Amino acid sequence: MKEYREKSVQELKSLRESGKRLRLVLETVIQAAKPGVSTKELDVIAEREIRAAGGIPIFKGYGSEWGKPFPASLCTSINQEVVHGIPSEKRVLREGDLLKLDIGLRFEGMVTDMARTVAVGVVSAEAERLLRVTRGSLDLGIANIRAGAHLSDYARAVQAHAEQHGYSVVRDLVGHGVGHELHEDPQVPNYFHAGIRDFVFTKGMVLALEPMVNAGGLQVRIASDGWTFMTTDGKLSAHFEDTIIVTDKGAEIVTRG
Repeated sequence: MKEYREKSVQELKSLRESGKRLRLVLETVIQAAKPGVSTKELDVIAEREIRAAGGIPIFKGYGSEWGKPFPASLCTSINQEVVHGIPSEKRVLREGDLLKLDIGLRFEGMVTDMARTVAVGVVSAEAERLLRVTRGSLDLGIANIRAGAHLSDYARAVQAHAEQHGYSVVRDLVGHGVGHELHEDPQVPNYFHAGIRDFVFTKGMVLALEPMVNAGGLQVRIASDGWTFMTTDGKLSAHFEDTIIVTDKGAEIVTRG
Protein backbone atom coordinates (compact mmCIF):
# COMPACT_ATOMS: atom_id res chain seq x y z
CA MET A 1 0.00 0.00 0.00
CA LYS A 2 1.17 3.53 -0.82
CA GLU A 3 0.83 6.25 1.78
CA TYR A 4 -2.44 8.14 1.45
CA ARG A 5 -2.17 11.70 0.10
CA GLU A 6 -4.90 14.33 0.08
CA LYS A 7 -6.46 15.09 -3.30
CA SER A 8 -6.75 18.66 -4.55
CA VAL A 9 -9.95 20.15 -5.99
CA GLN A 10 -8.56 19.67 -9.51
CA GLU A 11 -7.51 16.10 -8.74
CA LEU A 12 -11.00 15.29 -7.48
CA LYS A 13 -12.43 16.77 -10.69
CA SER A 14 -10.13 14.52 -12.75
CA LEU A 15 -11.04 11.57 -10.53
CA ARG A 16 -14.73 12.09 -11.27
CA GLU A 17 -14.01 12.13 -14.99
CA SER A 18 -11.82 9.04 -14.62
CA GLY A 19 -14.68 7.21 -12.91
CA LYS A 20 -17.19 8.24 -15.56
CA ARG A 21 -14.93 7.02 -18.36
CA LEU A 22 -14.16 3.76 -16.57
CA ARG A 23 -17.87 3.07 -16.07
CA LEU A 24 -18.55 3.52 -19.78
CA VAL A 25 -15.64 1.24 -20.66
CA LEU A 26 -16.93 -1.51 -18.39
CA GLU A 27 -20.45 -1.17 -19.78
CA THR A 28 -19.02 -1.92 -23.24
CA VAL A 29 -17.16 -4.97 -21.90
CA ILE A 30 -20.29 -6.24 -20.13
CA GLN A 31 -22.32 -6.00 -23.35
CA ALA A 32 -19.77 -8.32 -25.01
CA ALA A 33 -19.79 -10.92 -22.20
CA LYS A 34 -21.87 -13.62 -23.85
CA PRO A 35 -21.59 -17.40 -24.23
CA GLY A 36 -18.88 -18.33 -26.75
CA VAL A 37 -16.74 -15.25 -26.11
CA SER A 38 -13.27 -15.78 -24.65
CA THR A 39 -12.04 -13.78 -21.68
CA LYS A 40 -9.10 -12.69 -23.85
CA GLU A 41 -11.56 -11.07 -26.26
CA LEU A 42 -13.04 -9.14 -23.35
CA ASP A 43 -9.57 -7.97 -22.35
CA VAL A 44 -8.86 -6.74 -25.88
CA ILE A 45 -12.10 -4.75 -25.79
CA ALA A 46 -11.25 -3.34 -22.36
CA GLU A 47 -7.81 -2.08 -23.38
CA ARG A 48 -9.11 -0.67 -26.64
CA GLU A 49 -11.89 1.22 -24.88
CA ILE A 50 -9.64 2.49 -22.08
CA ARG A 51 -7.17 3.97 -24.57
CA ALA A 52 -9.97 5.36 -26.76
CA ALA A 53 -11.25 7.15 -23.64
CA GLY A 54 -7.86 8.79 -23.16
CA GLY A 55 -6.94 6.55 -20.25
CA ILE A 56 -4.13 4.19 -19.34
CA PRO A 57 -4.87 0.57 -18.26
CA ILE A 58 -3.71 0.58 -14.65
CA PHE A 59 -3.80 -3.21 -14.21
CA LYS A 60 -1.52 -4.05 -17.14
CA GLY A 61 2.01 -4.55 -15.81
CA TYR A 62 0.90 -4.08 -12.19
CA GLY A 63 3.19 -6.00 -9.85
CA SER A 64 6.26 -5.71 -12.09
CA GLU A 65 8.26 -4.47 -9.10
CA TRP A 66 7.70 -7.89 -7.53
CA GLY A 67 8.72 -9.68 -10.72
CA LYS A 68 5.13 -10.81 -11.35
CA PRO A 69 3.47 -8.27 -13.68
CA PHE A 70 -0.23 -8.74 -14.37
CA PRO A 71 -0.48 -9.38 -18.12
CA ALA A 72 -3.88 -7.83 -18.90
CA SER A 73 -6.01 -4.69 -18.62
CA LEU A 74 -8.95 -6.56 -17.16
CA CYS A 75 -9.42 -9.23 -14.48
CA THR A 76 -11.86 -11.98 -15.49
CA SER A 77 -12.83 -14.44 -12.74
CA ILE A 78 -15.40 -17.17 -13.35
CA ASN A 79 -17.64 -19.05 -10.89
CA GLN A 80 -15.43 -20.25 -7.98
CA GLU A 81 -12.71 -17.76 -8.95
CA VAL A 82 -12.98 -14.77 -6.61
CA VAL A 83 -10.72 -12.09 -8.14
CA HIS A 84 -7.66 -11.45 -10.32
CA GLY A 85 -8.42 -14.05 -12.98
CA ILE A 86 -6.14 -13.70 -16.01
CA PRO A 87 -7.89 -13.43 -19.40
CA SER A 88 -7.11 -16.24 -21.83
CA GLU A 89 -8.09 -17.37 -25.31
CA LYS A 90 -8.73 -20.78 -23.75
CA ARG A 91 -11.29 -19.50 -21.23
CA VAL A 92 -14.52 -19.32 -23.21
CA LEU A 93 -17.67 -18.13 -21.47
CA ARG A 94 -20.49 -20.63 -21.12
CA GLU A 95 -24.19 -20.25 -20.47
CA GLY A 96 -24.72 -20.02 -16.72
CA ASP A 97 -21.26 -18.71 -15.79
CA LEU A 98 -20.96 -16.13 -13.03
CA LEU A 99 -18.33 -13.71 -14.34
CA LYS A 100 -16.45 -11.15 -12.27
CA LEU A 101 -15.04 -8.19 -14.24
CA ASP A 102 -12.54 -5.98 -12.40
CA ILE A 103 -11.02 -2.98 -14.19
CA GLY A 104 -9.12 0.25 -13.54
CA LEU A 105 -7.69 3.18 -15.44
CA ARG A 106 -5.61 6.30 -14.98
CA PHE A 107 -6.95 9.54 -16.48
CA GLU A 108 -5.25 12.92 -16.04
CA GLY A 109 -3.08 11.23 -13.43
CA MET A 110 -5.98 9.92 -11.33
CA VAL A 111 -6.83 6.23 -10.85
CA THR A 112 -10.29 4.72 -10.44
CA ASP A 113 -11.13 1.07 -9.87
CA MET A 114 -14.40 -0.86 -10.16
CA ALA A 115 -15.84 -4.35 -10.54
CA ARG A 116 -19.12 -5.97 -11.45
CA THR A 117 -20.39 -9.54 -11.34
CA VAL A 118 -22.23 -10.50 -14.52
CA ALA A 119 -24.59 -13.35 -15.31
CA VAL A 120 -23.56 -14.98 -18.60
CA GLY A 121 -26.82 -15.90 -20.27
CA VAL A 122 -29.26 -17.54 -17.86
CA VAL A 123 -27.67 -18.47 -14.52
CA SER A 124 -28.92 -20.61 -11.66
CA ALA A 125 -31.17 -19.18 -8.97
CA GLU A 126 -28.27 -19.68 -6.53
CA ALA A 127 -25.91 -17.61 -8.69
CA GLU A 128 -28.50 -14.88 -9.20
CA ARG A 129 -29.16 -14.68 -5.45
CA LEU A 130 -25.45 -14.45 -4.62
CA LEU A 131 -25.01 -11.70 -7.21
CA ARG A 132 -27.94 -9.74 -5.80
CA VAL A 133 -26.86 -10.09 -2.16
CA THR A 134 -23.25 -9.08 -2.88
CA ARG A 135 -24.38 -5.98 -4.75
CA GLY A 136 -26.72 -5.20 -1.85
CA SER A 137 -23.88 -5.59 0.64
CA LEU A 138 -21.84 -2.96 -1.17
CA ASP A 139 -24.83 -0.61 -1.41
CA LEU A 140 -25.59 -0.94 2.30
CA GLY A 141 -21.95 -0.41 3.19
CA ILE A 142 -21.74 2.74 1.07
CA ALA A 143 -24.95 4.06 2.65
CA ASN A 144 -23.12 4.08 6.00
CA ILE A 145 -20.21 6.22 4.79
CA ARG A 146 -19.89 9.96 5.37
CA ALA A 147 -17.32 12.23 6.98
CA GLY A 148 -17.20 11.32 10.66
CA ALA A 149 -18.50 7.77 10.22
CA HIS A 150 -16.31 4.84 11.25
CA LEU A 151 -14.87 1.93 9.30
CA SER A 152 -16.91 -0.35 11.57
CA ASP A 153 -20.14 1.30 10.36
CA TYR A 154 -19.31 0.32 6.78
CA ALA A 155 -17.80 -3.10 7.50
CA ARG A 156 -20.55 -4.31 9.83
CA ALA A 157 -23.24 -3.34 7.31
CA VAL A 158 -21.52 -5.30 4.53
CA GLN A 159 -20.86 -8.33 6.70
CA ALA A 160 -24.29 -8.45 8.30
CA HIS A 161 -26.14 -8.38 4.98
CA ALA A 162 -24.02 -11.17 3.50
CA GLU A 163 -24.14 -13.38 6.58
CA GLN A 164 -27.89 -12.89 7.07
CA HIS A 165 -28.30 -14.63 3.72
CA GLY A 166 -26.01 -17.52 4.69
CA TYR A 167 -22.93 -16.29 2.82
CA SER A 168 -19.32 -15.63 3.85
CA VAL A 169 -17.30 -12.44 3.44
CA VAL A 170 -13.73 -12.99 2.21
CA ARG A 171 -11.16 -11.89 4.83
CA ASP A 172 -7.92 -12.22 2.86
CA LEU A 173 -8.79 -9.44 0.40
CA VAL A 174 -10.02 -5.94 1.27
CA GLY A 175 -10.87 -2.55 -0.16
CA HIS A 176 -8.36 0.28 -0.21
CA GLY A 177 -7.56 3.90 -0.77
CA VAL A 178 -7.17 4.90 -4.42
CA GLY A 179 -6.52 7.99 -6.53
CA HIS A 180 -2.87 8.76 -7.10
CA GLU A 181 -2.09 5.04 -7.17
CA LEU A 182 -4.16 1.87 -7.53
CA HIS A 183 -3.57 0.81 -3.93
CA GLU A 184 -3.19 3.43 -1.22
CA ASP A 185 -3.80 3.48 2.51
CA PRO A 186 -6.08 2.87 4.27
CA GLN A 187 -7.09 -0.75 3.93
CA VAL A 188 -10.88 -1.12 4.12
CA PRO A 189 -11.99 -4.60 5.23
CA ASN A 190 -15.54 -5.77 4.50
CA TYR A 191 -15.89 -7.33 7.95
CA PHE A 192 -15.16 -6.19 11.48
CA HIS A 193 -13.91 -7.56 14.79
CA ALA A 194 -12.20 -6.16 17.87
CA GLY A 195 -8.72 -6.69 16.44
CA ILE A 196 -9.25 -4.28 13.51
CA ARG A 197 -8.22 -0.62 13.87
CA ASP A 198 -11.43 1.38 13.61
CA PHE A 199 -10.62 4.63 11.78
CA VAL A 200 -12.85 7.60 10.93
CA PHE A 201 -13.73 8.50 7.33
CA THR A 202 -12.73 12.08 6.53
CA LYS A 203 -14.04 14.52 3.92
CA GLY A 204 -12.27 14.13 0.57
CA MET A 205 -11.02 10.61 1.28
CA VAL A 206 -11.08 8.47 -1.89
CA LEU A 207 -11.70 4.74 -1.52
CA ALA A 208 -12.25 1.65 -3.65
CA LEU A 209 -14.81 -0.43 -1.75
CA GLU A 210 -15.14 -4.05 -2.82
CA PRO A 211 -17.00 -6.80 -0.98
CA MET A 212 -16.14 -10.32 -2.12
CA VAL A 213 -18.80 -12.77 -0.96
CA ASN A 214 -18.69 -16.56 -1.13
CA ALA A 215 -21.64 -18.95 -1.31
CA GLY A 216 -19.70 -21.34 0.93
CA GLY A 217 -16.83 -20.80 3.35
CA LEU A 218 -14.71 -17.66 3.52
CA GLN A 219 -11.39 -19.40 2.80
CA VAL A 220 -9.61 -18.69 -0.48
CA ARG A 221 -6.45 -19.94 -2.17
CA ILE A 222 -4.21 -18.71 -4.97
CA ALA A 223 -4.15 -20.71 -8.21
CA SER A 224 -0.94 -21.89 -9.88
CA ASP A 225 -0.84 -18.76 -12.07
CA GLY A 226 0.11 -16.77 -8.97
CA TRP A 227 -2.74 -14.28 -9.39
CA THR A 228 -6.18 -15.88 -9.35
CA PHE A 229 -7.87 -16.23 -5.96
CA MET A 230 -10.36 -19.11 -5.74
CA THR A 231 -12.73 -20.43 -3.09
CA THR A 232 -11.15 -23.41 -1.37
CA ASP A 233 -14.44 -25.33 -1.33
CA GLY A 234 -15.13 -24.73 -5.03
CA LYS A 235 -18.34 -22.82 -4.40
CA LEU A 236 -19.40 -19.65 -6.19
CA SER A 237 -18.12 -16.18 -5.37
CA ALA A 238 -19.30 -12.69 -6.35
CA HIS A 239 -17.57 -9.29 -6.31
CA PHE A 240 -18.74 -5.69 -6.66
CA GLU A 241 -16.54 -2.59 -6.40
CA ASP A 242 -16.94 1.17 -6.70
CA THR A 243 -14.65 4.16 -6.25
CA ILE A 244 -16.12 6.78 -3.90
CA ILE A 245 -15.30 10.22 -2.53
CA VAL A 246 -16.27 10.78 1.12
CA THR A 247 -18.36 13.93 1.68
CA ASP A 248 -20.15 15.49 4.66
CA LYS A 249 -23.45 14.19 3.31
CA GLY A 250 -22.37 10.68 2.33
CA ALA A 251 -20.40 8.89 -0.37
CA GLU A 252 -20.14 10.29 -3.88
CA ILE A 253 -19.87 7.21 -6.15
CA VAL A 254 -17.74 8.25 -9.12
CA THR A 255 -18.02 4.91 -10.96
CA ARG A 256 -21.81 5.01 -11.26
CA GLY A 257 -24.01 7.09 -13.56
